Amino acid sequence: MHFLDQRVAGIVVLLLWVALVAAKGMATGSLLKDRPQGGIGMWAVHVFNFLFLLVATPLAAALLIMRRAPALNPAPQGLRAGVWVAGMLLYAAGCLLMAWALFALRRNYQVGGNAPRVSDELITRGPYRFVRHPMYAAALCVSLGLACLTQSLAYFCVFGIYVALIALLIPVEEGALRRAYGERYAAYCGAVKSLAPPFF
Repeated sequence: MHFLDQRVAGIVVLLLWVALVAAKGMATGSLLKDRPQGGIGMWAVHVFNFLFLLVATPLAAALLIMRRAPALNPAPQGLRAGVWVAGMLLYAAGCLLMAWALFALRRNYQVGGNAPRVSDELITRGPYRFVRHPMYAAALCVSLGLACLTQSLAYFCVFGIYVALIALLIPVEEGALRRAYGERYAAYCGAVKSLAPPFF
């Protein structure tokens, strides 16, 4: 099937990546000036996100375009095709969810883990009506999607790192949001799941 070709997948990944970077710039007014608050741990998360977005993602696209993605999957061809389709769907859904979340946040956007600024409002519109952390859900979709597309152990490890980082970031971020918005945020937490309704 032509749409399962690595080169076609790589071009789609690259186009969605360019669209996502453009969406971040348009929605938030910045591409790279975000700075994390806190110690070395927050800086490490920020550097990891930066490297994933600006190095690992275009590298995956380039590997796919050049048909150099390391297909480590020993499964039968039909199952591999299913993993590819799942990867493309996850990657595309993650990019769309991330862009939607950025446009919902606009100037309220901050690097993960930062406390809300005095001028920030509690956002409950857009994807925030359905999940409290749509950008984290999107990052998981994008990283797992790339892992499925490249079928590379390195990209599956990146997904695992994202799971661990997000598990650490959510309590930090939610603590800051509770301090900033009090009962309003507590009520929001009671009504909206963290990452993936209706599960968690």
